[in-house]
Amino acid sequence: MDSSSFDFLIIGAGISGINAAYRLQTEFPDRRFAIIEARNNIGGTWDLFRYPGIRSDSDLYTFGLTWYPWNQANPIAEGGDILRYLEDATTNHNIREHIRLNHRVKSADWDGRQWSLEVQNQETSEQLCSKFIIFATGYYDYHTPLQATIPGLENFQGTVIHPQFWPESFDAVGKKIVIIGSGATAVTLVPSLAEDAESVTMLQRSPTYLASVPNGAKLDSGWASLLPRAAMFRLRRLWFLIVPQLFYAFCRKFPNVMRSLLQKGVKAQLPPSMSVDPHFKPRYNPWEQRLCACPDGDFFRALSSTKAKVETGVIDHVDADGIQLASGKRLEADTIITATGLRMQLFGGIPITIKGEKFDSATKYSWNGLMLQDLPNAMMILGFTNASWTLGADIAMRIVCRVVRLMYDSGHTSAVPVVAEKKQLESNPIMNLSSTYIKRAAAELPRASAQRPWVARTGYFSDLFFSRFGDIQKGLVFS
Repeated sequence: MDSSSFDFLIIGAGISGINAAYRLQTEFPDRRFAIIEARNNIGGTWDLFRYPGIRSDSDLYTFGLTWYPWNQANPIAEGGDILRYLEDATTNHNIREHIRLNHRVKSADWDGRQWSLEVQNQETSEQLCSKFIIFATGYYDYHTPLQATIPGLENFQGTVIHPQFWPESFDAVGKKIVIIGSGATAVTLVPSLAEDAESVTMLQRSPTYLASVPNGAKLDSGWASLLPRAAMFRLRRLWFLIVPQLFYAFCRKFPNVMRSLLQKGVKAQLPPSMSVDPHFKPRYNPWEQRLCACPDGDFFRALSSTKAKVETGVIDHVDADGIQLASGKRLEADTIITATGLRMQLFGGIPITIKGEKFDSATKYSWNGLMLQDLPNAMMILGFTNASWTLGADIAMRIVCRVVRLMYDSGHTSAVPVVAEKKQLESNPIMNLSSTYIKRAAAELPRASAQRPWVARTGYFSDLFFSRFGDIQKGLVFS
């Protein structure tokens, strides 16, 4: 058997790639597949990010794999626990043997019949061929963070850290730390660093919505002692499928009501010396950007300890030993952490060509949030922005399996999304959030319309229905 020829090649051994492998080996046990992973370990995000306190920002009952249930009482889990969970899943379901670590895809070309990938393995290069290619590469650049303009940062004489490249040798004991940013990373770092640092200040230009969520023992109700573990998992999963979707819908329908409720919840947990305005009064409506979850209110406990605080303002400049704000206020620091966001990048930055011609994804439309216009036999695994990522990734693989099954049954060898020549499509962002990192990448991302099949993600229940019963032939040309 040719070791360089496959039916499916999955790029990326994070949670999306692992789930893709399970679905393929379950649905098509007689077909060959491999997972190509550039790093020296599986896990993707959970192997890359090593900053203190890293954790999921979605519950593990829905973020976890449906075929390998998360059986712990805590819905929000730390990065190390998630990585161990993924390692167990790949081992127990015989996926590990299909993973090729330290294999970086340098290019991908469709020659009209199959995909040809140039793959770098340590010091050697090889060519792998596949009928289908599945990009489980996530949506951000692993090598380059989002660059923020911070005037005078080059003059700072202390330590500058970006969370994406956290140094293992860093010791927070006795440090005066300023974290620039207000997203999930900053909110996670504050309570973790405040345990050892002399002071931790979260410096934000504008606030983010925060909400405390119960985690661990507080969630372990009396039902856990009465129901079998499998039944308890299903009950918890159902809760986290339905309630967050209702919450999201309520936020979009009644933004002013939810704004008031969220700010009341924050005010009740703040120390008396800290006010909601301006530090916890965002300029946007709830769920126009992702909401930050604080497990058991850890962020607010850190603020009450007096070692942590929040400052809202614009940086005038950074000098040798601190940050000068435009308001005239000064923040002394010996460590600055730039939690300014991620740089978006689809396909893992892999150059894609069709018969040698460059493929420009920014000019294309999304087919049901899975394939791209004019790109044959290639699937792009994307999750939800308003629910757990894995829910969307699994829906994507259900559609993949339906399309591939249809092709095998009908004898087709390729499927490509094609927009009718005279059809005028509405143009919307592929991700429906107003976050800075999404806005800055908008010109480089594919587009979406409001009507199927040229849509991105529409919602968990509607996408799940489509994955099982929807018309998967509309918009596709088979040959």
